[in-house]
Amino acid sequence: MLRPLACAVFVAACASPDSEADDPPGSSHDVLSERERADGWRLLFDGATTTGWRSYNGAAFPDTGWAVVDGMLVVGATATDPDVPIGGDIVTEETFTDFDLRFEFRLSPVANSGVLYRVLEEPGAAIWHNAPEFQVLDDQAYIDMGTMDMRTHLSGDNYDLHESTERALRPLGEWNEGRVVVRGAQVEHWLNGVRTVAYELWSPDWEARVAASKFAPFERYGRATSGPIGLQDHGRLVWYRDIKIRPLDETQGLFNGVDLDGWQVHGTERWYVEDGELVCESGPDEAYGYLATERTFGDFDLELEFKQEADGNSGVFFRSSLEDTRISGWQAEVAPPGLHTGGIYESYGRGWLIRPDASSPDVAMGEWNRLRVRVVGDTVRTWLNGAQKVELVDAEVGGARGSIALQIHDGGGIKVRWRNLRLRDLDD
Repeated sequence: MLRPLACAVFVAACASPDSEADDPPGSSHDVLSERERADGWRLLFDGATTTGWRSYNGAAFPDTGWAVVDGMLVVGATATDPDVPIGGDIVTEETFTDFDLRFEFRLSPVANSGVLYRVLEEPGAAIWHNAPEFQVLDDQAYIDMGTMDMRTHLSGDNYDLHESTERALRPLGEWNEGRVVVRGAQVEHWLNGVRTVAYELWSPDWEARVAASKFAPFERYGRATSGPIGLQDHGRLVWYRDIKIRPLDETQGLFNGVDLDGWQVHGTERWYVEDGELVCESGPDEAYGYLATERTFGDFDLELEFKQEADGNSGVFFRSSLEDTRISGWQAEVAPPGLHTGGIYESYGRGWLIRPDASSPDVAMGEWNRLRVRVVGDTVRTWLNGAQKVELVDAEVGGARGSIALQIHDGGGIKVRWRNLRLRDLDD
């Protein structure tokens, strides 16, 4: 939404009369070239309004603190005390999974902000409790203070975790070009054309760094595989412009949110769509039931969300085939707490091939849970809510190809909801 602006009420630096002094004559901002549009770029800020943005954990854009000034999105614009953030953090209304994000920023003295990604909103939690951050900072001012070790806390760093390999921040008052590239678990930060950090989410190195950081108390930090882009209000003026993104998500939706197109029902149990979600529910026969993709897959990376409304004994089969309700293949278990969700089971065969460690995070009954299953060759890995559950290497799995199939267990009384079924086909 467009907020009325009255620069007379802003602090003196808000008007920024020399804000374009470092731009070449005839330059323009917050617009896309024909080539950029053809390549899939989209503007996140149009240079005139706050459309597409809202408060973190809120529905509307903040009434104070932020403003659009001379084609720039400005944090601290209406603050009377430059060290007191009054607007709060903001996030995009849209969520993103894999992307190339680019933005420009300019700093006032002692400025402190950040660009966060795959933001996970949680009532009562600060934005930085859960989301990684590209640090935006007046580096020299904080170095000169000498109050803390600034490694991993300077511009371009992965805040509190990874230190830049090369410092590339331009002098105070000049525009800087930031960039964040996220592909699955691989993340890169770039500052003024220099790659400052590169890291792999959920790797042993990443887990060790998180455990030794200020994020250790926050179990959901960095676990989201998609989410909004966020801008941080930490006090002091920061100007943003040319905020644009090119989604890199190469996944395909397996469920269209409308009907069961592309799927085949096996058995008499109930499969239906309600409120854009896929629902499986025990029928009068209280028998096994399956919903299988018409397509078959070999190597893939599958992510989905499920919520167990009643009982919840189910599963996600892969490289499977069905004759009526007799299935061959392997199952990533979906079950109530304590019953090995994320483990791998072979029906009508060897039974349990691997169960998750009992100390790993378990399913949250009655809440949305995120399951990821990655199958490449003879290796199967699963994650639950961002935490790895198992890794299995099995020659029989490696020699198969088949459907993805959702299961409803026999016995009756079961109801599970599914949504956001996305698959990346990894076959060459």
